[in-house]
Amino acid sequence: MRLLVTGGSGFLGGFVLAEATRRGHSCVALARTPAAARTVAERGATPLAGDLDDGASLAGFFAGARCDALVNLASLGFGHAPAIVTAAIGARLDRAVFISTTAVTTALPAPSKAVRLAAEQEIRASGLAWTILRPTMIYGAPGDRNLSRLLMLLGRARRAARAGGVLPGNLPVPLPVPGGGATLQQPVHVADLAGAVLTAIERPQAAGRCYDIAGPEPLTFSALLDAAAAACSSRVHLVPVPLAPVIALTRGYERIVRRPRIRAEQWQRLAEDKAFSIAAAERDLDYAPRSFDEGIRAEAAVLGLRAAPPRAESSPTSTAGSHA
Repeated sequence: MRLLVTGGSGFLGGFVLAEATRRGHSCVALARTPAAARTVAERGATPLAGDLDDGASLAGFFAGARCDALVNLASLGFGHAPAIVTAAIGARLDRAVFISTTAVTTALPAPSKAVRLAAEQEIRASGLAWTILRPTMIYGAPGDRNLSRLLMLLGRARRAARAGGVLPGNLPVPLPVPGGGATLQQPVHVADLAGAVLTAIERPQAAGRCYDIAGPEPLTFSALLDAAAAACSSRVHLVPVPLAPVIALTRGYERIVRRPRIRAEQWQRLAEDKAFSIAAAERDLDYAPRSFDEGIRAEAAVLGLRAAPPRAESSPTSTAGSHA
């Protein structure tokens, strides 16, 4: 199948393009800049110069690609959905997969929620053979913008403890732990999500369906933090701090930084339970995500944060770094 991919130069895009190649598909990837064109070319796709902000020209870009199906990885939170849908219809790309997010279920008055829900409605009413995938928090490789930051923090704490002659398990690391760490999280590994994207585009029976794509089971935020620490061969003591002042400080940070690396809404979302059924994806897409322990250990290893395996004389309980 010849696939037209938007968002191919992004984090998820790299995994989707690799998986598409592995399955024997060819890909044309929309690229807004020369740098994006180089990136998608390096990932095995044919670059197609185009910009989602240029809605008037998008139909020509899509038609010129001469593809069989659309894989829209670009965010639905920027108001591009009407132009994308119109262009897909004009290019006769009847089969289409769109990435949304489980964040549309938040109770917070997030500005992007209304935009994304309107985009989903536009897709549902389009007449396309659409599939919408709603992933949870995505992790699994450097640049995931979520757990890689946490792993780097824990890795620095471990190195600081060792440099100071302190055992790794004895260094307190103050981290915001909303709700006492009891709120539920269900992160999805980026490679598992990429597999779901390709299976969805390949299976006609997935058309007209919306699937939540998450890890195999929810875990508490405290358990997530413990697993991340163990993945770094550390047992840092996590010290809960009140969430309200963290949110206030983050809002101040947002006002003075042009491109903030974290937003207050992200902290607020951590205080909400995020637990989703993946039964429909398991049934229709043969979706079988890896455990969080497995995924976070692999990510820590890629980041170079795993300690060497313990020596024979070391304590038999210090085995966190012995698995790849």
